[in-house]
Amino acid sequence: MSFVSSAKAFLGSLPIQRFHPVTLDALRHYDTRMLTRDISAGLTVGMVALPLAMAFGIASGVPPEAGIYTAIIAGFLISLLGGCRVQIGGPAGAFIVIIYGIIANYGLGNLLLATIGSGVILFLMGLFKLGSFIRFIPVSIVIGFTNGIAVLIGLSQVKDFLGLSIEKMPADFFHQIQTLYAHIDTFNPYAFGLALVSFLIVKFWPKGYVMGGAPWKRWMAHLPGTVIVLVASTIVVSVFNLPVETIGTKFGGIPQKLPDLTLPDFSWEAFKHLIGPMITIALLGAIESLLCARVADAMTDDRHDPNQELMGQGVANFVVPFFGGIPATGTIARTVTNIKSGAASPVAGIVHALTLLVVILAAAPLAGDIPLAALAAILFFVAWNMGNWREFSRLRQMTMSYKATLITTFLLTVIFDLTVAVEVGLLVSCVFFIYRMNTLTRVTRQTLPFDMPETVECWKLTGALFFGSVSKLEDVTDPKRITSPDAAKVVILDCTDLLNIDNSAMDILQVFMRALKRRNHELIIAGASGHPQRQLQRTGIAQSLGANFVPNIEFARHRARELLVEIENKETSGKPVV
Repeated sequence: MSFVSSAKAFLGSLPIQRFHPVTLDALRHYDTRMLTRDISAGLTVGMVALPLAMAFGIASGVPPEAGIYTAIIAGFLISLLGGCRVQIGGPAGAFIVIIYGIIANYGLGNLLLATIGSGVILFLMGLFKLGSFIRFIPVSIVIGFTNGIAVLIGLSQVKDFLGLSIEKMPADFFHQIQTLYAHIDTFNPYAFGLALVSFLIVKFWPKGYVMGGAPWKRWMAHLPGTVIVLVASTIVVSVFNLPVETIGTKFGGIPQKLPDLTLPDFSWEAFKHLIGPMITIALLGAIESLLCARVADAMTDDRHDPNQELMGQGVANFVVPFFGGIPATGTIARTVTNIKSGAASPVAGIVHALTLLVVILAAAPLAGDIPLAALAAILFFVAWNMGNWREFSRLRQMTMSYKATLITTFLLTVIFDLTVAVEVGLLVSCVFFIYRMNTLTRVTRQTLPFDMPETVECWKLTGALFFGSVSKLEDVTDPKRITSPDAAKVVILDCTDLLNIDNSAMDILQVFMRALKRRNHELIIAGASGHPQRQLQRTGIAQSLGANFVPNIEFARHRARELLVEIENKETSGKPVV
């Protein structure tokens, strides 16, 4: 066998995902009608993405063009290589707090390294089929950190919403509060008025229309409210020369050119400190993109490939830092807009990226007068929609574990950071899960038929026997029971309703079995099947029991009578029972 054949055979034996973008399947039966729908949807989403990309970039602590470059490059790659037909990728509000914190603690160069590393992690997660495991993260944790991030996004925009003169906002929650309070005397009424009107326009601008409704409302609903705010606020600032901060005064405008290819400086010492941020970006990107893909599936009656989606996200996050971009993921608002605009395939996402490219090449100079207050209003609206605020009012109806996990994750996200919040949230969830499983596990004494001797006792095991519930075996395996004068000579464990057993429980069973043997008593295990049966056979307990490992309780009672006769005969003859 040749080396190539051997390599293919080896790779085929590994549990890895085949790299197969959904674009390949979508284009097999592509036609002109679908192309028309995709172009229309792509142009619409491109207009929606433009103000959001700039706003996300500025809020993250990078120039606005970094957000646009991310939307162009990452949006193109995610649509081309992902596993969802209609998902739109790009910079996301959920990353704002993470990116800002990484820049504050490690610098912009290390953010690029962290993004590249997160791209590798995302690709490996998809390659080794970990996409489906994201659903195991409890919804209480997702809601907790999503609401926490929404609060932090809103707080980060208070500066520009009120027009405060602050050179640089700190990264942590309490210092942000202190800084805002210390500079409240620099309040700018022009910026506040502009931001307030912009917010109201975005919030109340028609999002949809009824076919029999007024024609003007139908026409207005086709125009994104964010674009209206962007154009209107820019015209107002230019015409009336309002004393507010703009993209031009803050960043010198947006360069009218393609992004330059740059190589981030690599430092092994810095890399070691970036492992945590890499995992944070990868985990958040995976959760956001797969949640978004599930929303898209529900709206289109389709099913995405989670592993291919993660690989596409990984490629995008690996490539985009080389062009000055920031972390990217699937975005729900833009994806929903894409679907409602009639998108038929990933081509719509590609058109959206090309639309942004044309805009930045043709109209970049016009962005200089865009007021930061208007972008802050847009982000306030994003934060408002991002949070699942009704969940707080529903907490009284939820279980204690749900309440504790959601509130803990929310507070830790706001006060500390997302990494700590998710880690502690998962720990809290695991503790409550162990407690719950412990309450569902039962070990109960069974009443045997009247013709069974009193020297036989039976215990029924129900649920899952694992390290968190092995205490339920204490009554059965209590040494005082084994050594008492009236101890049962045959103990039956009915495992018919036992769903799971781990090594901790099996270790206790082995010790119990040896203790019975020393007293010339016997153990019978009946009805074990599935996972418990495989575990008992794997550890050798089933083999050690031999004929005492029986298929059901009827066999167990019959075997118990046989054992009592054998024990009695051996005790009568004075021979030790082996």
